[in-house]
Amino acid sequence: MAVTSANAAEQERPARVSGIDKIERRRVALAESALKTLGELGYARTSLREIANNSEFTHGVVHYYFRDKIDLISYCVRYYKTKCARRYDEVVETATSGEELVTGFLAKMTQTLVDETPMHKLWYDLRAQSMFEEQLRPDVEAIDKLLEEMIWRILGRYADLTATTPTVDAPTAYALIDGLFEQAVVGYAANPDKTPDLLTDRLLQVLPKLVAA
Repeated sequence: MAVTSANAAEQERPARVSGIDKIERRRVALAESALKTLGELGYARTSLREIANNSEFTHGVVHYYFRDKIDLISYCVRYYKTKCARRYDEVVETATSGEELVTGFLAKMTQTLVDETPMHKLWYDLRAQSMFEEQLRPDVEAIDKLLEEMIWRILGRYADLTATTPTVDAPTAYALIDGLFEQAVVGYAANPDKTPDLLTDRLLQVLPKLVAA
């Protein structure tokens, strides 16, 4: 049966984007715009108006999509850390030896330390603030769990490739590795030349101790 011109036009018309999708796309755009300001100023010194002043969006638009500063900052950090948690997936999936996995993991970790220090400072700032701001705790706990699972995937794959077994549980592995990374984030501001190598050396000391034959 021949296709009428009306039917053909209907088939060529792109699928309509739902209102929810449009809202989420705008929230993502706002988050990406806000992250630079947040990374530079930190949690305490950033307001919705400050974010608007440093972006192409008006204060009214920012306030329309986020009810307050905590809502926006939580969304921004959650958005950024979700991407962070996925950046090691390729290393985990493609490594064929324990040494290759460790090399790839350390390369990506030191790269994100150097390239994205402000974002990591914001995360640790937000996590500290969650001890005082109850509204922040659910998001911080969710992000912590996401990062814990990421570290556990890496350690599990390392154990598989080296025919060993993890000697600690997932929360302990995360606390040890994240603690070293947080120290590096703090140290990088004072000593950017040596801190990446220092982080690598410390992780190389710790990783083999997290597994045993």
